[in-house]
Amino acid sequence: MTTQPAADFWHGKTVIVTGGAGFLGCAVVAALRGRGVAEAQIVVPRRAQYDLRRWEAIQALLAETCATQAADPSQVLLIHLAGNVGGIGYNLERPGELLYDNLIMGTQLIEAARQWAIDKCVIVGTVCAYPKVTPVPFREEDLWNGYPEESNAPYGLAKKMLLVQAQAYRQQYGLNAIYLLPVNLYGPGDNVDPTSSHVIPALIRRFVEARTTGQPEVTLWGDGSATREFLYVADAAEGILLAAEHYNEAEPVNLGSGQEIAIRELATLLARLTGYEGRIVWDTARPNGQPRRCLETSRAERLFGFRAQTSFAEGLAETVRWYEQG
Repeated sequence: MTTQPAADFWHGKTVIVTGGAGFLGCAVVAALRGRGVAEAQIVVPRRAQYDLRRWEAIQALLAETCATQAADPSQVLLIHLAGNVGGIGYNLERPGELLYDNLIMGTQLIEAARQWAIDKCVIVGTVCAYPKVTPVPFREEDLWNGYPEESNAPYGLAKKMLLVQAQAYRQQYGLNAIYLLPVNLYGPGDNVDPTSSHVIPALIRRFVEARTTGQPEVTLWGDGSATREFLYVADAAEGILLAAEHYNEAEPVNLGSGQEIAIRELATLLARLTGYEGRIVWDTARPNGQPRRCLETSRAERLFGFRAQTSFAEGLAETVRWYEQG
């Protein structure tokens, strides 16, 4: 199935993008502009003004959006990307915070959308919701067949409960809420903070710093055997908008590239791309995280025509170039 962007879908709509100033959010906002959505019709709530963990802030956001934009709630679309998220170390240090923040933001937003009769909610979950041991490639039908990997289970389960809520609200209230499961994202603009970054930006930063300072070796967590799948951020944004335009059902849908790579191989590749020639040492006392991650992506292609367009080599080169120029 080939599905084209539907510019007419966005005509007259006001789009709230929670997390719209973040890594994925910026890509989604750029894709909306590319669809012809006017700047004035894109609402990006910032935490300083709208802390989405507070019910009163969510109510104020919707009230002010409808008043300021002269928008009928039935013409408001909510894309929920906001989250408290980080890598393995961050998850191990803050499990309670990650559980609470992600659950309370999402569940209150969905309830407010129901109360205000918002037109549609696009809820973006996480691959961390899948069971620790899942047949590869991960199929949406396997989502409930076990407990998530322990290091990120609180985060993954908090996000997975939003799927339960979306489905329950669709059944009882008729709320048009869809739920997407993106795999690990990467690309220009990613978070490179060493306390919370994910593997690709973390490795790029480590290797560039090691090259610049002449470090003879870089020590990485685990043994490198774990595998991951990665989706370029602009491709993820396109998948989210295609789903918003064309998908209106209850079942979750994976968003991915369908390509799997071992962390050891990824590290070697990034060392080469960054020009780091030192030794890579694996700290096997540290956790690997989930053993394997790779999504079955045919449902997204079948239901709303999404297929990743950016090759991994091209995406990594762009990401390294962005970081080096930063």
